[in-house]
Amino acid sequence: KSYGGRLLQVSTDFIFDGSQSTPFRETDSANPLSVYGQSKWEGEKAVLHAIPGAIILRTAWVYGEYGNNFVRTMLRLAAERDELGVVEDQLGTPSWTYDIARAIQALLAAEASGIFHFTNEGVASWYDFAVEIINTARELGYPVKTNRVKPIPTADYPTLATRPHYSVLSKGKIRGFLDYDIPHWRESLHAMLLRNPH
Repeated sequence: KSYGGRLLQVSTDFIFDGSQSTPFRETDSANPLSVYGQSKWEGEKAVLHAIPGAIILRTAWVYGEYGNNFVRTMLRLAAERDELGVVEDQLGTPSWTYDIARAIQALLAAEASGIFHFTNEGVASWYDFAVEIINTARELGYPVKTNRVKPIPTADYPTLATRPHYSVLSKGKIRGFLDYDIPHWRESLHAMLLRNPH
């Protein structure tokens, strides 16, 4: 604050319990299902208490060209295995890091404050996402061995942090700060795979 800086915290869909069937808005009540989600929720409250003019940007299902993420994992496994099993009963929206960065730039340029949601457009299951990754990768010349993606229930793939079954985030608020249309997740996935070295 002394130097006139801004604080933006990136948060997560994990603060919600996934009990809705319509996109979660910024004003919907948090009810984390995991310690991870609770820590993010506590972090949001601490940031806004200390710096009321801060920005909280909640996003979900983040992937990009670098680091460990679902897309890179699927590309690696698709090059190694004939068949993959992927969860089909969790719904959300994949979010490309490039698009998240553009949204952050727009919020900072507008001197916005408060809580915002951002993901790409559309809704998918992890199974839908995996099928699109593999099909697009094959079209673009990536090494793909997988010839079948099998849908499986969450119960067959336990994770350390319990994921909400429905974590689609409403983007109505942030659209007012963007001078462009948010790309559909399929469009952004294709763009990312074109940029990713393979």
